[in-house]
Amino acid sequence: MYRIILLCFFVFTLFQGCNTIKEQEKYTTPNILVVLLDDMGFSDLGCFGGEIETPAVDKLAEKGLRFCNFHNNAKCEPSRASLLSGLYCYQAGNRSLSNAATIADVARSAGYYTFATGKWHLEDHPMDRGFDHFFGFLEGACDYFTGSSYFILDREKYDVPEDFYTTNYIMNYSLEFIAESKETNKPFLGYIAFNAPHSPIQAPEAVVQKYYGVYKAGWDKLREERFARMKETGVILNNSRLSPRPDFIPAWEDLSGEQKAFEIFRMATYAACIDMVDQNMARLTDFLKENDLYENTVILFMSDNGASPFERTKESLYPSWDSRSRYRAGVGWAWLSNTPFRWFKQNQHEGGISSPFIAFYPEGINGMSGKTNHELSHFIDVMPTIVELIGADYPEEIRNHEVVTAEGLSLVSAFTGKPIAQRNFLYQQWSTNRALFKGDYKICSFRANEWELYNIVEDRSELINLAKEKPWLLEEMVKTWRDIAANKDHLSDQLMYILPSDELEEKWGDRQRDDILKPEAIDDFYKNVYPNLGFEVEK
Repeated sequence: MYRIILLCFFVFTLFQGCNTIKEQEKYTTPNILVVLLDDMGFSDLGCFGGEIETPAVDKLAEKGLRFCNFHNNAKCEPSRASLLSGLYCYQAGNRSLSNAATIADVARSAGYYTFATGKWHLEDHPMDRGFDHFFGFLEGACDYFTGSSYFILDREKYDVPEDFYTTNYIMNYSLEFIAESKETNKPFLGYIAFNAPHSPIQAPEAVVQKYYGVYKAGWDKLREERFARMKETGVILNNSRLSPRPDFIPAWEDLSGEQKAFEIFRMATYAACIDMVDQNMARLTDFLKENDLYENTVILFMSDNGASPFERTKESLYPSWDSRSRYRAGVGWAWLSNTPFRWFKQNQHEGGISSPFIAFYPEGINGMSGKTNHELSHFIDVMPTIVELIGADYPEEIRNHEVVTAEGLSLVSAFTGKPIAQRNFLYQQWSTNRALFKGDYKICSFRANEWELYNIVEDRSELINLAKEKPWLLEEMVKTWRDIAANKDHLSDQLMYILPSDELEEKWGDRQRDDILKPEAIDDFYKNVYPNLGFEVEK
């Protein structure tokens, strides 16, 4: 009898041990989803202070970790190059990625099923860069309702159906690829690159209508409200200050009724584009739960650059749920989106390079759920983070060429409240816009004009230029920037030593002011679209 009891105990213990091993195996190889938005500002998400309805993404932040000092390259292609490679843009080979392995290369070598959906905007084809499957478009922008002539599924041209809306179909195929990965019994790495809210901003009518009342308040008031929420929730530190409205953006109260109507409509459309992304993120998390994948999936959620100020609105004869429309959000609302910072997409000031970044991983974020991290971080850190999470080896060679070692740092230690490894510097460059972080300080230059110097720890809104006060520090940091540009990023002499642009801040601002008051687009909208919208503004 004793032997039977002992045998039963041994079998039970062995069975429990096997279950434990299975659970460990289940959770030691996480699935990875990298989710990228296009031209969304730092403060647009609800969990980063915005008034746009983003409950699904806010839930990721509530259960995950918000990185609030996370940076991009201020432009679509270079941000994507760094995100996929872990390298500075030209160091990676720019749009060709000729010196780099991608996150998909690394994951596939570790036994992962890999896919990409949405906007590619780099050279070659995603399936030539480590992805097993692809749905989306190769160029930089598309119509939300009709796609473009370059939409493809894997390598075949894709004809969009009548019910097409780009954001929805990017998620449709993402879910299809995840379902297919389950059949292979492989963990998956997915790169979901939404085109939203990149121009031309377009969204379903019912979603746009939700926001008319919200944006009647105008950009001045809403910016103050965002700033207060950001402080309250810890997105920005208590020493943060709100940068003033630049001269080239008029006060909301100074706009005419026609101008206000036009501005309300296009910001409602921009908000609706982000709302539609959130609705699809809800679909994603529901699907993961239904398929027992939720707890073991890492979601890294971010935007590729600050909000875009450029005014190229065309075809304002039509509402934004008509595929013939071509609205842009414009500089006034970009200023709101980038709260509390200065400048915009392309610029290496904080408004151009600050991304909202959320790391979600139920099995791996311990004791940090709902919290914020303010350590300096960047797109180049995504590759090392993924390498550590999946236990992969970073390759020395890929596709018969040597691979440059990843420049970034893993962020995984922050998931449990530990500090990220010490960073000596962080280099930034797009075209003639430049920056460098080193210690407590940051230098930056607007379109090759004079270098500015800020104590970025005390003055992240870049309001007090210390260049004349600390010329020796400025000189030292400029030299460091040039050394990195020449020896790491391999920047051309043309970009290294280009003369200052004649488009100084004042001239650039004058152009934006002219665009924001563009009479033709406003007049077409006010006569042809506004009468059918159902909201009124004071004249």
